[in-house]
Amino acid sequence: MSRIFWVRHGPTHAKSMVGWSDLPADLSDRDRLDRLADFLPREAPVISSDLIRATATADAIARDRPRLPHDPDLREMHFGAWELKRHNEIEDQVHARAFWETPGDLGPPGGESWNTLSARVDRAVNRIFNQYPESDIIAVAHFGVILTQLQKALGLTAYETFSFKIDNLSVTELNRTNTGWHAERVNHLP
Repeated sequence: MSRIFWVRHGPTHAKSMVGWSDLPADLSDRDRLDRLADFLPREAPVISSDLIRATATADAIARDRPRLPHDPDLREMHFGAWELKRHNEIEDQVHARAFWETPGDLGPPGGESWNTLSARVDRAVNRIFNQYPESDIIAVAHFGVILTQLQKALGLTAYETFSFKIDNLSVTELNRTNTGWHAERVNHLP
């Protein structure tokens, strides 16, 4: 069995759609970071998205764990023309509503769709576990990234998966067995 412990990066405090913008995380709550680091498996290597909010969070919880190279395929969804905009600032509200209500092949202008994001993250996860078979992995990533993998583990539609809350500095543990992926815990706050 392999386990992946998805950790959502520390908060950015942005009130807009943050995808590929490289905003820093607020990592001032050292007690919370220590509880998180203590909760995670001690021998598991740590990998993260290459965006600073994820890399800094990974560095803060790694301690003496092996630190793997940052993986750009673990980045958040690319919001294209909607990047750093609030929902009410998007001019084409019909397009925006369709994007969120029927996630799939429709993406923001110049951005990526839910299906594109899911395929990108699936490739990264497969690559990681091909390199580290039967291992525990700690992956520090983003809300959308974690939801793609939760969708796969629970066999839900993307729209159903959007109902899950994934807090900053939470852990979502997914286990891979010979029958596929299974969710052990979702949005756990150590």
